[in-house]
Amino acid sequence: MDSQPSKGHVKLLLPLEREDGSQEVESVWAVPTAHGYSIDNIPFYARGLALGDVVGAEMDEDGMLRCTSLLSSSGHSTVRLAIASSEDVQSVRDELRKLGCPSELDFSRLVAVDIPPDVPYSRVRALLDEKERAGILEYEEGCLGQMSGQRRQAPMHAEEDYE
Repeated sequence: MDSQPSKGHVKLLLPLEREDGSQEVESVWAVPTAHGYSIDNIPFYARGLALGDVVGAEMDEDGMLRCTSLLSSSGHSTVRLAIASSEDVQSVRDELRKLGCPSELDFSRLVAVDIPPDVPYSRVRALLDEKERAGILEYEEGCLGQMSGQRRQAPMHAEEDYE
């Protein structure tokens, strides 16, 4: 999603926990719904959340809206890619788009990928495994919304240096 939201969007802070236990946040766009806030861009660093998920949130002492809970899963999954060479970024994103997976770019080589519920994760994973074996990228599963209705996630960590 663009850095400028359309009317009705709000900034939402998602909690991140660094490996050393310290706390950070990731900022995403969200759309208010009757029961919470629908995440409207692909999270890059947050674990266990994906595009379209509806979350609960509260205003913090600084007047910022902070995510407090997952209310409803969208069934989407999120995968992060660290691509070895900036020259491969566009071709990898194009291959994923052909599978039905939109993506967003942060820094020059960090890509967040949305896997909609109607795209079989096994097809995406096969492509990512192939690219990883070839040394083109490394990937991390941030949220697997398609796994038997349960969220699979690794521990939440803040961003690494991908510049």
